[in-house]
Amino acid sequence: MTLIASPFPSPSPHTHSPQASQGWLNGLIGVVIFSGSLPATRLAVLDLPPLWLTVARASMAAVLALAVLLLFKQKRPMRSQIASLLVVALGVVLGFPLLTALALQQVTAAHSIVWVALLPLCTAVCGVWRGGERLRPAFWLFSLLGAALVMGFALVQGGASSWQGDALMLLAVALCGLGYAEGARLSRSLGGWQVISWALVLSLPVMLPLTLWLWPSDLTQVRAPAWWSLAYVALCSMWLGFVFWYRGLAQGGIAAVGQLQLLQPLLGFALAAWLLDEAVSPAMLGVTVGVLLCVACVRRFAA
Repeated sequence: MTLIASPFPSPSPHTHSPQASQGWLNGLIGVVIFSGSLPATRLAVLDLPPLWLTVARASMAAVLALAVLLLFKQKRPMRSQIASLLVVALGVVLGFPLLTALALQQVTAAHSIVWVALLPLCTAVCGVWRGGERLRPAFWLFSLLGAALVMGFALVQGGASSWQGDALMLLAVALCGLGYAEGARLSRSLGGWQVISWALVLSLPVMLPLTLWLWPSDLTQVRAPAWWSLAYVALCSMWLGFVFWYRGLAQGGIAAVGQLQLLQPLLGFALAAWLLDEAVSPAMLGVTVGVLLCVACVRRFAA
């Protein structure tokens, strides 16, 4: 698999074409990379301010993206593509990282991961809106059922939950789904790694000054896990994961490949238990399994 490649053609309508299969593989790699994002963010906000963490990770990723764009002598995006790049930046560069960092000050990483189970549904909905994909009526039935399971879980939680944290996670998922769909649509003409790179570069004039302005007065007490977590969310979650993810969505279809995100909660639960020693309740696992079943039905009607 070539990490850096020129823009690719529109995905084939045949779900078993080689390009679609490559899309599923690229999407799976992206999901595996993303699965460490929330546990790493949880570790980082234990020692770092969430707002500074958001702008710092974006600035670090943007510097990397700019270097890669210059190295491979990429042409600037057309004026007609700038608005879409700004939507991507709002959703995945600013919105999701900031809102999840704020939410993770009030809820555990394991609890927040349950909300990530809504991302495939949100991405598919945005794929219909922005990507022009067609879905059968039964799709919406199972989408609403999956959403109801997650919302019900959030409402009945006790001390481990916070309505402010849950509201922040819900808004984060909505913005992230929009950023995923818009980026996948644009990737068909601009290229997957180019989309996330240009979105990061467009945000750099805002993010870098904010990073310097919000620089914490004392970083001597920040422990090593927080620094490693910042490096991970900046370089992997913010850039490398999107290189594969946008490519996969564009090759295999936004609604179809987007269902791979259902693996993310399961991987995230394992990481949260391993890295953070957080308890994963039977209710969390039950809700995740229920949403998995709903999205399996959704996938059947996504074509």
